Amino acid sequence: MAEATRKITAILPRLPEHLSTPLFAGTTSRHFKAGQALFLAGEPGTGCYQLRQGLLKVVITSPEGDDRILAILGPGAIAGELSMIDGGPRSASVFAVKDCELSFISRLGFEEFAHQHPDIYRYLVNVLASRLRETDEAMAATSFLAVKARLARALLEVAEYLGEDVGAGRVLIRQKFSQMDLAAMAGVARENVSRVLNDWNRRKIITRSSGYYALNIAALKRIVKV
Repeated sequence: MAEATRKITAILPRLPEHLSTPLFAGTTSRHFKAGQALFLAGEPGTGCYQLRQGLLKVVITSPEGDDRILAILGPGAIAGELSMIDGGPRSASVFAVKDCELSFISRLGFEEFAHQHPDIYRYLVNVLASRLRETDEAMAATSFLAVKARLARALLEVAEYLGEDVGAGRVLIRQKFSQMDLAAMAGVARENVSRVLNDWNRRKIITRSSGYYALNIAALKRIVKV
């Protein structure tokens, strides 16, 4: 995921306001509870979403049923745009990590807007290129980094979106992430996540209270660089 604190999605290039505002003006508002799916891989691409509030995760699932979280998307991000470009089915599943408010535009509405504003495709290509670069980096991390480094990167990525500085070099994650979620982000087995987190808890690299993680950011960065 390059530098230790860089997210899978970094802060992806987004559509400029002069395009995103009219594109989603007057569109349908949709709400999803944490854990709900916006859409699943393989479903028809009937439209795309812009996230107003909340947090999303982009997931692919292996034939054996193992999940891998490819991206975490924050407010302002667009989900489902690939199907608007190629007309194909959904390439991945997208779930709400926390309660979300989104704007939805149908494929027909998108095509009508794009006909009047063809430059929108140039910006979408930039978004897709950035996602491809981040995915390449994530795959490289999975191939070449040790388990501890991959898990440290995943925690640092979560901290980028959800961290709150509580002083003394520690960041509090005010969102509950399961060991399965962390395993899916890091591309490691859940059993390895449990073992490493227990070790880090003993060494005070992380602490956990009421389901929330507090992270020693400097220590995690050192682990990534090892």
